[in-house]
Amino acid sequence: MTESPFDARLQHALALIEAKGVRRSTAAPPIYRLFWRLGWQVPPPLMAGFFSVALLMGSFFGVFWGLAMWLLMWGRAGMPVSMVAAIALLAGVSFGLVMAAILRAQARNKGIPAWKDFAP
Repeated sequence: MTESPFDARLQHALALIEAKGVRRSTAAPPIYRLFWRLGWQVPPPLMAGFFSVALLMGSFFGVFWGLAMWLLMWGRAGMPVSMVAAIALLAGVSFGLVMAAILRAQARNKGIPAWKDFAP
């Protein structure tokens, strides 16, 4: 099976990021590895744009954290679904924005180029 141009570019990008001293778990977080395995052509979070990182990380965090909280606590307490959704949305937006800010700052400090500017 041949490697797609995206897969080849991704492997070069991850090698560059790791060569800059970034841990593998930061260069390719588990959620991004899942995206890549599913065939989603998303750049590594350190090379992606601020809002795409915020959207991807925030959405998944909000959904799964909200679901976990509902199953473990809020459902038994009888919390209204609208309140659960609002809190999960706020948590997802907050998490996404914080993670995007952290990753953009780390990329800038390490001199990691944006995906659109990266040519292996």
